[in-house]
Amino acid sequence: DPAYVRVGNSWAWICLPGGLANRGIAGHAVGTRHDADLVLAAFAALRFPLGGIEVFRADRGGGFTGERVGRMLDVFGITRSLSRPGSPYDNAVVESTDRLVKKELIYANTYTSVERLRSDLNRYVWWYNHRRLHSTLGYLSPVEFTQQGNTL
Repeated sequence: DPAYVRVGNSWAWICLPGGLANRGIAGHAVGTRHDADLVLAAFAALRFPLGGIEVFRADRGGGFTGERVGRMLDVFGITRSLSRPGSPYDNAVVESTDRLVKKELIYANTYTSVERLRSDLNRYVWWYNHRRLHSTLGYLSPVEFTQQGNTL
């Protein structure tokens, strides 16, 4: 679920695919448009094979429903599951992660360039996955949770 960020006099978008098994941020991308390129860039940043993904859960935004994303999902045998219209609970985990990123990173900074946003987001995602403790994970980081052989 891409989130928009004020960058100078314009806007940028961040896309943060999340992993339901450990509540980690699986990949991330920053772009100046909310489109398929942003979603595909986030998938390209994943640190594991796309074949390991069974379901791609997303809202009905154009960046997720388009033909290009559909082809990529088909190639890797990933099922696309879109949220129901008007149901914010379908993507509750991703919405919660987006809220945290906004609160802990975006709202705490003023961005004048996409490059600075990208750099800060890279550092934040590493911190979020390796150091940030999650109550859902028994107060472990997503990486620690996974290293212990746990999944949700």
